[in-house]
Amino acid sequence: MRDTLFLLKHDFPDGPGAPYYCPECALISGVLHYYPALRHHMDVRYVDFPRPRQEVIDLVGEANQGCPVLVLDDKAPAAVEGVEIGSFNGRRFISGAGGIGNYFATAFGTGRPH
Repeated sequence: MRDTLFLLKHDFPDGPGAPYYCPECALISGVLHYYPALRHHMDVRYVDFPRPRQEVIDLVGEANQGCPVLVLDDKAPAAVEGVEIGSFNGRRFISGAGGIGNYFATAFGTGRPH
């Protein structure tokens, strides 16, 4: 399995008014735009906003279905300085744009979030 990145699809409804996007998912989408070669190292999957997000739950559990979330390959570094790596049923993952961005910098040599 390769690293798998889950992002929310944009323009989702959440009550009346204009549709929404997830700011943290948009930030990671921007990083993927800055560094398009990243897409060659991982699977990027876009999921719907409403919960439950079963595809994410199947990998990292119901409590960890927030996005963005990066599910790590078994060959990924065991630890990355400044990045909290969670675990569910033996599978490791990183939640949130800051941690994912720092992981990209360490694992793939991108710039770091400032």
